[in-house]
Amino acid sequence: MDTTQLLKGVLDIAVLAVIRDEDGYGYDIVRRLRAAGLEDVGDASVYGTLRRLYAAGLVSTYVVPSEGGPHRKYYGINDQGRATLDADRQTWNHFAQRLGALINPESPADSAPTSGGIK
Repeated sequence: MDTTQLLKGVLDIAVLAVIRDEDGYGYDIVRRLRAAGLEDVGDASVYGTLRRLYAAGLVSTYVVPSEGGPHRKYYGINDQGRATLDADRQTWNHFAQRLGALINPESPADSAPTSGGIK
């Protein structure tokens, strides 16, 4: 399965989760997403997501001077972003549970009727 389409649908929540505990600059966030197993994430997609999250008021930014190159813009999750992450986590968990039940049918032993009726 091509994961790039799946990733587009969950990139906002993934980025918010990555910066939940520690602020990061663009490429650092890309690197952390890839280290977390999202190897197919593209740099441009993450930068676009960061701009969208900022415009939506879910992250804050600040600039840190760099001795060895250009200044870096850091992104940090704010209270509104944390609330969104919490809500999106619940939505995701519910969705993943339902899809998992659909694509992973029960074993024959699990689908046997119980004394209370049909399962």
